[in-house]
Amino acid sequence: MISPLEERNILLAVTGSIAAYKAADLASKLSQAGALVDVILTQSALEFVSPLTFQSVTGRSAYSDKDLWGTEGHVLHIGLAKRADILVIAPATANTLARLAHGIADNLLTVTALAADCPLVIAPAMDGGMFQHPATQTNLNTLRARGAMIVGPAEGHLASGMVGRGRMAEPAELLGQIRLALSRNGPLRGGKVVVTAGGTQEPIDPVRFIANRSSGKQGFALAQAALDYGAEVTLIAAPTHLTTPLGAHRVDVTTAEEMKKAVLEEIPGAVALLMAAAVADFRPEGPPEQKLKRKHGIPRVRLEETPDILAEVANLKRQGKFKGITVGFAAESQHLLKNAREKLESKDLDLIAANDITAEDAGFAVDTNRVTLLDAEGGQWELPLMTKAEVAHQVLDRVVELLR
Repeated sequence: MISPLEERNILLAVTGSIAAYKAADLASKLSQAGALVDVILTQSALEFVSPLTFQSVTGRSAYSDKDLWGTEGHVLHIGLAKRADILVIAPATANTLARLAHGIADNLLTVTALAADCPLVIAPAMDGGMFQHPATQTNLNTLRARGAMIVGPAEGHLASGMVGRGRMAEPAELLGQIRLALSRNGPLRGGKVVVTAGGTQEPIDPVRFIANRSSGKQGFALAQAALDYGAEVTLIAAPTHLTTPLGAHRVDVTTAEEMKKAVLEEIPGAVALLMAAAVADFRPEGPPEQKLKRKHGIPRVRLEETPDILAEVANLKRQGKFKGITVGFAAESQHLLKNAREKLESKDLDLIAANDITAEDAGFAVDTNRVTLLDAEGGQWELPLMTKAEVAHQVLDRVVELLR
């Protein structure tokens, strides 16, 4: 499993809004992610975009009301509804929201929506006053009560020239919400997974610090993979510019001490801890409160050990206070498997991912990785060069097996 979107049937419905152009971008993104996207355009949507636009980016059919009355008319909406893994209405106008809320079935979209029993995602788009109107809010509350996921709208400049809440959510956000909705019944559903990511920073003085080259990409990929498997994810992140995977609860930390505190606070009740962060082994002892100045000469920086987070978690496991799966990472420059196996055993890990940081196409700051997985029972799996997202799913596959 690489993505919950792969080979999934997504029915995208587009209604009459200037934001319809965003729907074409969303259809393209979904198709690129491996989804099978069918499109329904309402009559008013045809005033803004054409079926050909969507057929060009999805390689599949785009339907409108005229198809409802064609040769397939008596079964088209049933076939679309039953085939769909999820129904996404983006943009959704106030008129369509009212029809859906009251069960009115007078076009291809609304009869299909009535026939569908899959998850429903709705992205409203309209002028701010229309969105805030009590009738619209009542309709949205009705749809939420039925289980619909309402995404947006956002604040911003509107087609009317006014500024307010009414802009359709961006395609990237919708893509994340759809991915999340399709993951709800994954093998880790109901379980909490804690992931650490990035490299800690240990202060030398108020403006300088000791750090490492970790970008956090592998840890963030692990968080996304855990979400894809249906888990509730807490992502403990050292400083990074990466975007938090939609659905993850992010806890920001800077130092090893702060990461240790966050990990120990978050792991009670977790089914797994994935320690992908590059935690500093040493920190400057007693950093000064004032900035070190060149004119005072070269300072002598004395180092001390940072907390060993995995060792503390191992101690909790031995005491029966943490019963989850523990996964570590070993970034090594020599004796890769020997050092990784020693870490696996000394930290009482269930699984470790070892990677050679001297490889140019794997490790720090790149989008690919080449790892060897080792488990506590002596198992060993050498993975070929693959994306960090693929590595993450390989790790989560092993976690699911260990939990079983």
